[in-house]
This record gives sequence, structure tokens and C-alpha cells, in this order.
Amino acid sequence: MTQTRILIADDHAVLRAGLRMLLEAEPDMTVVAEAADGREAAAQAEALRPDVILLDLTMPGLGGVEALSQIRRRAPNARVLILTMHEDEAYLRQVLKAGASGYVLKKAADIELLSAIRAVMRGEIYVHPAMTKALLEGLLPRPPAPANSDAQRWESLSEREQQVVRGIVFGYTSEEIAEQYHLSVKTVYTYRSRAMAKLGLENRAQLVDLALRLGILSEDAGDL
Repeated sequence: MTQTRILIADDHAVLRAGLRMLLEAEPDMTVVAEAADGREAAAQAEALRPDVILLDLTMPGLGGVEALSQIRRRAPNARVLILTMHEDEAYLRQVLKAGASGYVLKKAADIELLSAIRAVMRGEIYVHPAMTKALLEGLLPRPPAPANSDAQRWESLSEREQQVVRGIVFGYTSEEIAEQYHLSVKTVYTYRSRAMAKLGLENRAQLVDLALRLGILSEDAGDL
């Protein structure tokens, strides 16, 4: 049986020892070396040419992302499987872009890790299930905001139209709004008519409903 040759790169000796025990219990896997920092990992990768490298992201000296870049140059055929505590979409995207073959969380470093190693050996990309949803959501295009959204319709009003609408929402009469802004009542009616048309509304009840959604009614009723 052909064995997968594995390099473990992590700055925690206890974790490395535990991983070694886990991996070497598998008949198709063997650990060829360990590394405690990024520079050592890159050097070991070039010297030993392992099939799979388990690489921590946060190590002293040369960090995991920098080490990944060096490993890809110095041992291009090695599959690099990131083994990390960071459940972070930004890290995931960064390492996949840099050439990693997979991303496994340390909290799942058991049977899942074995599956991940076998997956990358088959040429697949392995991503921890908890991270898959975030990755896919980031890749999918976000739908554009509806052209007639409440906020956009409100912003389409002129400043004076917004002032008149707020007055109506707070229950002021057209005469009171006219006096507040030194307008004629006819002009207030004109602003009201324009605003209702832009907002696509027909009556005060609809206007109040819109104001509730926009939070206008939470403002100071005495300040138009």
C-alpha cells in the first residue's frame, strides 16, 4: 500500500505529538517530519518533498501565509492543508488564493482531518463544513437593492418635500406646516402632492406606515 507522506508544521509540540499518533495509526499515512515554525516548514518541505503538509497559520518567525507562499515555490507538488483555530472567511480566502488545498479547524482535527488528507490527495479542495457556507455566500453575487426601496424613495424627495411629509406624519395641518416654513397653503399642497407621487403613496395612512419603517416617527415630533 502506498503511504501518504505528511509533514506537520505547528509551534505546539503537544499538538504535533497528538497529530502524529492519529496519522500513524492509519495504514495509508506516515509522518516524515515535524516543524515548529514557518521557516523550518518551508525548508523541510523542500528537502523531503512530502505529499501533504499540515500547516498552522499562526507560528513564530515566518507566519503560515508567508510559509505557504514559500512552500508553493519550493515544493510545488505538495498539497498544503491549513490546520488552524481561525474560523475566519478572510483567512480562508487568503490561503485558498495563495494555493492551499484545504482548510481544517483544529477543533475538528480527528476523523475529519483524515478525510481532508485523503480528499486533497485525490486532487480535491477540502473546506471545513462550518466555513463552506461563508465561502459560498461570499462567492455569490449580491442581489442589487430594489430600485423602489423605502430609503431610496425617501432620498428622492427634496429637502422641502421631506419637511412637509414629516409635518403630515406628525399630524400637523397644512396651515401649521405653511406657517412653520413661511409658505402658502397652496405651496404646501403642491409639495405634498409631489412627495406622494414620488413615494408611490395615496393617503396619510400609507405615509405613516412608510414613516414607521424608516424610523421617522421615532424623531422629535416638535422639530420639523
